[in-house]
Formats: sequence, C-alpha cells, structure tokens
Amino acid sequence: MDVILLKDVEKVGLRGDVVSVAPGYARNFLLPRKLAEPATGGRLEELRRHEELRSRHEAQTVEQAREMADRLEEGELRIDVKAGPGGVLFGSVTATSVVDELWGQRRIRIDRRRLDLGEPIKRIGRYEVPVELFTDVTATLRLAVAPEGEDLPPEEEAPEPEEEAPEPAQVEVEEPEPLPEPAAAVPAPSEPDEAPEGPEDPAEAL
Repeated sequence: MDVILLKDVEKVGLRGDVVSVAPGYARNFLLPRKLAEPATGGRLEELRRHEELRSRHEAQTVEQAREMADRLEEGELRIDVKAGPGGVLFGSVTATSVVDELWGQRRIRIDRRRLDLGEPIKRIGRYEVPVELFTDVTATLRLAVAPEGEDLPPEEEAPEPEEEAPEPAQVEVEEPEPLPEPAAAVPAPSEPDEAPEGPEDPAEAL
C-alpha cells in the first residue's frame, strides 16, 4: 500500500516521502496515529505542486548557492529537544527537523535531501553537517542540539597532539679491551756446572 508520510517515521521515511508499506501496518499503525495518509492521485498532485513551490526558495545558481553557504555558516543553529539525564533524546533530530528549524529561524529553504546527516541525532551535543547546495558548492552547518531551557557547555578546546616520546638515548657499550696475552714462560736459569773436583787441600795442588 502506498502512503504519504505526514511525519518522519524511523526506518520508514521522512515527512513528504511516498512509501510502500504493508496494508496492515498502514491501517493499524500509520493511519490511526496520523503519521501517514493514503497516496491518492489528488494528494500526489498536490504534493508535487508543493515541492515545486518550495524549490523556488532554493539556490538556483552558483552565486545564490555561495551566498546561502555564507549564511549557513554564520554561527550555530540551535535545536531544543527533550532529553533524559544522560543526554539521550526522547525521539531524534532528523533532516526534516533541521530544515524546518532553518526555515523558522533564518528563512533559509533547503531540500532535506541535500543534508548529509547520516543517522538521526539521538544525543545532545554539537554536530557539523555537510550541506550540498549546488554543484561544487558545499557548506558546513553547525548544530547545537540542546535540552529545552538549558545551555550546552562551551566547546572544549581541541586537545593538543601528544608529543612523541623521545627515543631512548643509545648507550654505546665499549668493547672490553682484549686481555694481554700471557707472557712467555721464562726458562729458569740453569745451575752452573759443578767445578771439577780438585784436591781438597790446596797444598796438594803445589
């Protein structure tokens, strides 16, 4: 069954999308909750005319796109949300939510499909969203998703890159001096030859 979404439905589509769903899902969930309506011929034609009217407010030339990019990058776009103590949202911030806030706060009209939001935002915080406004013209939209009536903490300075630890000094190990070679053995002095035996009495030698 084809229906036109009246609100963003997670894992189904965004507001204004024409989607095909199971008849039971449409009758039992989407239609009773006013999340969608049947995609009749008349409603589809009305939706087409509405999209054409919206597109007139979008950038039509490179110059208009650059001017819009400058406006988008001026400051933050604050979006107030309901959140629990841990910063988790009761719901989510989708591309449709962002373009609605842009139009309401700054009167800037952008097709939600030009926002590179990725997954819906489900926590408070600051986010940067690329926006493709025209061929080769891209802006960065800064979002501040904050709890209702509260302020987000100021941006923390980016941590300085950690200094690389100096390489340990290489300690030169002196090679031990070679031990002196053992001195050659000195032969013991030979005992003098015994004198020839002579007469014990020197008188005998006369």
